[in-house]
Amino acid sequence: MCVINPAENTIRPFVIGRKNWLFSARATLYSLIEAAKVNQLEPYQGLRHIFSEIPKTTSPNQIETMLPWNANVKNRVG
Repeated sequence: MCVINPAENTIRPFVIGRKNWLFSARATLYSLIEAAKVNQLEPYQGLRHIFSEIPKTTSPNQIETMLPWNANVKNRVG
């Protein structure tokens, strides 16, 4: 007799998606690091800048101003 566990069924989508989410997060982080290098920024300083400024944003458009290819970022970080 098979007993179906409701708690297990509730978390199954998260467990199955976990590997995909981890891959996506790593790909995003790698992209930011490589973009910083291409734009002559120290990757660590670039990531510090992005992660310190993201909580202050109020719209998705503001994120564009924090990315490594933005001239203002080069002046503040580089």
